[in-house]
Amino acid sequence: MPAVLDIVALRSVVAVADCGGFHRAAEALNLSQSAVSQHLRRLEKTVGRPLVRREGRRSRFTAEGEALVGEARRILAAHDAALGRLGVGDPRDSLVLGSTEHAADELLPRVMAALQEVFPGTAVRFRLDRSSRLNDAVDRGTLDLAMYIGDVVDADSISVGAVPLTWYAAPGWRRPPGDAPIPLVVIDSPCTIRRRALQTLSDNGLAATVVGEAAYLAGVLNAARGGLGVALLAGTGAVPEGLQARTDLPPVAPEQLHLRVRPGSDPRLLDTAAKALDAVLTPVTDL
Repeated sequence: MPAVLDIVALRSVVAVADCGGFHRAAEALNLSQSAVSQHLRRLEKTVGRPLVRREGRRSRFTAEGEALVGEARRILAAHDAALGRLGVGDPRDSLVLGSTEHAADELLPRVMAALQEVFPGTAVRFRLDRSSRLNDAVDRGTLDLAMYIGDVVDADSISVGAVPLTWYAAPGWRRPPGDAPIPLVVIDSPCTIRRRALQTLSDNGLAATVVGEAAYLAGVLNAARGGLGVALLAGTGAVPEGLQARTDLPPVAPEQLHLRVRPGSDPRLLDTAAKALDAVLTPVTDL
């Protein structure tokens, strides 16, 4: 029989990537950590190679693991969109939360936990994607709530605060001397934070060059950890593993985070998400 990628296991591998580890992924999916680990082993058996490797007390995706995460995102997006078009399942029995990758490891668990408390017995799932695709999913009715950055795309969107932005690089990374351009590793276009990084450096008279692009945040993190360049990242939560903040580059103003819900959604949905995010976002009035 041909190899088959288990859809449940794929959801777990994406959660591990987005939440920054097995423990937080298990909390976000409302599963045990051993169940998430079993899902990863199942996928390793299917593809025939390791997907994660241990580095001290932490785990990190192998190159094959990162490739699978990208494929998993596409498979899950197509799977969930198909279910929505087919009208499979009672929408009252589940909530689908969408977010950009930036700061998702800090924001998603908070919002999901708050929604599960306010809507007991309702399954809460998440999807990570570009802001434009999240808003398209809200328009199609396949997403109940979108958390996105960048330009407001709908009058019903509300700004709930802002995500701090910080420059990060590998320990020992040295800024190029003189007028040499600063090497950047970024998410490929279109990306709001990529645009902010280039614009901020330009506004301060600093040349920059994009030395690496990635489709997903994991690729940017690995390139920065490898010392290839500096990355502008969401500064909520702990410093990303293997990186350190850089204070020798111009500060970047926080990026506003917007919430948008599907028309006809329970009014508690928007209010619950906004309150859950209050503790980790910069107030809009401070911008």
